[in-house]
Amino acid sequence: MDNNTTVKDLKMRVFDFCEERHWNKSHNPKDLSIGISTEANELLDLFRFKSNDQMKEMMKDEKRRERIGEELADTLIFSLRFAEMYSFDIDEIIRDKMIKNAVKYPKPEK
Repeated sequence: MDNNTTVKDLKMRVFDFCEERHWNKSHNPKDLSIGISTEANELLDLFRFKSNDQMKEMMKDEKRRERIGEELADTLIFSLRFAEMYSFDIDEIIRDKMIKNAVKYPKPEK
């Protein structure tokens, strides 16, 4: 569960899985980036040409949610692997980016 699992736990789970398969040789920055993009596009493809109502229905359908979750997981797995292999601290890079985003996208005035 999200409340009980740390980012480090997730990174290590992905690390162990990849290590058991000897995937280090193919997990360079370029190929991991391609993997992130490919999986994100597979997620996007599930929603192509769908109306808002159709997407709402997709999110209620158990089989479609499972498929969506699989593509979301693949995207996150590649991202975690990249972060683990190249020593990116997920908490740190998200905090830094959110600070930059707050400047770029300030809160609307009331």
